[in-house]
Amino acid sequence: MNVLLFGSGGRESAFAWKIAQSKLLNELYIAPGNPGVKEYGKCVDLKWDNFSQVRDFCLIKSIDMVIVGPEDPLVYGLADYFSDTKSLSDIYFIGPKKQGAKLEGSKDFSKKFMQRHDIPTASYQTFGKKELTEAVEYLKNTLGPYVLKADGLAAGKGVVIHNDLNDAINEITEMLHGEKFGEASSRVVVEEFLDGIEFSVFVLTDGHGYFLLPEAKDYKRIQNGDKGLNTGGMGAVSPVPFLTESILNEVKQKIIEPTISGLSKDEIDYVGFVFFGLIHTKRGIKVIEYNCRMGDPETEVVLARINEDIMGVLKQAGEKEIITRSLKVKEETAIAVMSVSKGYPGKYADGILVRGIEEASKEAIIFQAGTRLEDNKILTNGGRVLCATALDKDPSIAREKAYRSLMFIDFDGGFYRTDIGKDLGIK
Repeated sequence: MNVLLFGSGGRESAFAWKIAQSKLLNELYIAPGNPGVKEYGKCVDLKWDNFSQVRDFCLIKSIDMVIVGPEDPLVYGLADYFSDTKSLSDIYFIGPKKQGAKLEGSKDFSKKFMQRHDIPTASYQTFGKKELTEAVEYLKNTLGPYVLKADGLAAGKGVVIHNDLNDAINEITEMLHGEKFGEASSRVVVEEFLDGIEFSVFVLTDGHGYFLLPEAKDYKRIQNGDKGLNTGGMGAVSPVPFLTESILNEVKQKIIEPTISGLSKDEIDYVGFVFFGLIHTKRGIKVIEYNCRMGDPETEVVLARINEDIMGVLKQAGEKEIITRSLKVKEETAIAVMSVSKGYPGKYADGILVRGIEEASKEAIIFQAGTRLEDNKILTNGGRVLCATALDKDPSIAREKAYRSLMFIDFDGGFYRTDIGKDLGIK
């Protein structure tokens, strides 16, 4: 099969690496990709939002399957375009249509979906621009910490938590009236604070059945000990040691199955991945958020542990022939550590020379994320530059391999957390 993969980060690098191993693959095209994926497929200068350009490319290259990594193409209707265009409608498209992508694209939509289908989540209320007075009054009658979420997509920055009531009032004022996150915060969800251990579960669904993928735990904060600013993700671990069989059964029965059933009941045409951001509280497992695609850097550990031909799995989803089951997984633990630019997640410089990737690759799988090629040299091209993923049956050895590989990586100001997996007892 000829495959077109959209995206340029570490997640798409992991997909390209896994897809390239498939016996079903003929040609893999990555748009736009990065220097690290060139050994797996061909990078193409193709912009997802130029629908006619995408159509022409798919027809010329006889594309059989399209896989979308990031959320924007899904939220803005790329899947709908393929479905509605006769010449493209037979192509397997892995990613939900616009209505299904609202599970991620609108916090208010996802909360109403969970409420409607009795899926456990935090209590909440949504406020629009003209409802600031009501929002402030609601906060005054709520116990802190105060969780404020921009309703729309805000590049992973739209969730703010404050302990102080006055800070929360100033924040929601800035979000609703100051347009802190632009149109994304024209509506704000005020949510009950949930205390517990977070983890992530992933499924691939055709809207009726689902494949259960390996779970993961990611690390969002920039500094050791989960301190400092939120990031797109500084590392991940799979499996999650505290996820027992009984907890997994609770997740399946109370969260995954009602979600898939809810999609069917609401007549939402959904073929693609569902990311469940979960938290284990004293009152059971609750959903923090849905994503309509795989996470990053969770993908870099989840795909590394799948012990099946990923293209065969994706093809079953595209054909809507999924019979619910767990995918076969390797017994090894996978640990990913992200190396980032100096200053990230704030301002950082681009165009810094990156050395040592070849040497590092002898210890771990190096998934490039924010890089570009210039004069045959790899330069930084983003905040999260690359991800080192290592596997071993002994979690401590996997961790050691990942960190040892990063000792070979050299770019000015490069930084990574040194405590990934330690909170799980991995030394």
